Amino acid sequence: MVRVLAVADEVVERFWSTDLRGLGAELILGAGDLPFDYLAYLGDRLEVPCVFVPGNHDRDLTGYRRRRGLWLRAGMPVVWPGPPGAVNADGRVVDVAGLRIAGLGGSIRYRPGPNQWTEREQASRGRRLSRLAALRRLRDGGGVDVLLTHAPPRDCGDREDPPHRGFRSLHTTVRRLRPRLLVHGHIHPFGEPVPDRELHGTRVVNAVGCRILDVPGGSRPRGKESPDAP
Repeated sequence: MVRVLAVADEVVERFWSTDLRGLGAELILGAGDLPFDYLAYLGDRLEVPCVFVPGNHDRDLTGYRRRRGLWLRAGMPVVWPGPPGAVNADGRVVDVAGLRIAGLGGSIRYRPGPNQWTEREQASRGRRLSRLAALRRLRDGGGVDVLLTHAPPRDCGDREDPPHRGFRSLHTTVRRLRPRLLVHGHIHPFGEPVPDRELHGTRVVNAVGCRILDVPGGSRPRGKESPDAP
C-alpha cells in the first residue's frame, strides 16, 4: 500500500501549522486549482513526491519541457511557473512512489481561458493517454493504478451548471485504463457529504480539501487494456 495525501481546490488552513509528517503520506496528489506554492509547501514539509494536474483556474503550463536541467518553452530557457519539484502528469503517464499515475487536467470549456476543453478535445486527450498507458504496459506489464483528473466523469459526482459538468469521455478513458482509483477535484461539497463512487470497477474519490488514501501499488497487471475500446 502507498499512503497518499490527495488535495484539490481548497487550501486546508490547519496544514500551515500541523506536523504533516504524522499523516504518514508517501505521495501527494494534487487534483488542481490550488496555489502552486501550497503544493510546494506540502512537498517540502512531508519530504515526499508531488504529482499534480492543473485545474481550470490554474495558469497555462502547456509547452514547458525539461531538458538537461533546464526548463524550455518554444526552445527558449524559461522559469518553470509550476510548483518546484512537482511532476505535472497532465496528458502523461508517470511512475512515482510505486504507483503508475495517468493524468488529465482541466474542466469542460465554459469560457475563454487555459485548462478548459470541449468534450471532443478531452476525448482526444484521453485516447492519447490510453495509447501511452498501453505502450507502458507492453514494455513492463504494469497497469495504471491512479487516474488523476481535475473534473469528474459526467454523472459521477458532477453538477448540472455548465462550469461543473463532468466529462462523458472519462467513462471511456476509465474503461480503457481500468485504474484502481480515480481522484478528482473541481466539485466543492459546501458541507454536503461526498461519498466515494464506483465507475466501471474504479473507485472515484472527490479530493476537494484533502483525503488520505491507501492505494495498492506496484503497477501490477490488471487484465487486458483495450486502447481502441468504444
